[in-house]
Amino acid sequence: MTRHIDLRVTELLASRLCHDLIGPVSAIANGVELLADEDPSFIGDAVALVGESARKVNRRLQFFRFAYGFGGGGLTGLAPYQLVAEFFAETPIDCAYDDAVRELPLDRQKLACAMLAVAAEGLPRGGRIVLRPDLEIDASGDGPGPAPEIRAALSLTPPPSELNSRSVGAYFAGLLAEKLGRRLMIADRPGGFRLTAVAA
Repeated sequence: MTRHIDLRVTELLASRLCHDLIGPVSAIANGVELLADEDPSFIGDAVALVGESARKVNRRLQFFRFAYGFGGGGLTGLAPYQLVAEFFAETPIDCAYDDAVRELPLDRQKLACAMLAVAAEGLPRGGRIVLRPDLEIDASGDGPGPAPEIRAALSLTPPPSELNSRSVGAYFAGLLAEKLGRRLMIADRPGGFRLTAVAA
């Protein structure tokens, strides 16, 4: 099934990605300013800040390029499981990418990455995410899980006019699932929630 994608969806997605990248980019700029300072005591801190922020930007860009921008063909960068490992590095979320998932076609791993990003949103204080080869994610941690607007967006229920920069990632994941003949379902469970791509 091919669905027309409203321009608002792409605008919101671009806005969200820029929001996620602006923090570490700004930190790089701040580090460069510190390097320009004549006080040598700042140099070590500045170099550390620039290096850490550059790594963070690089990890996020590579993950976003695959999850939201990969157009098919051969993989040119890191394998998806490596992108996921880098994306969650230095976060309070531990993510287990099942070995069998690595054998799935890239379009399914792309959907898996978009689902992982949504699951991470539902664990603002950290936790654990386990991705299984049937495109099922078990997430555990403190908190109520994804907000109602995220849950609605996963099912492609709201019209694009009602989306915002928080819910557009979930909506995009729903579109990827639909393209593969699936739909996304989320269910609460003790201590967390389960996000699954089931046959439509």
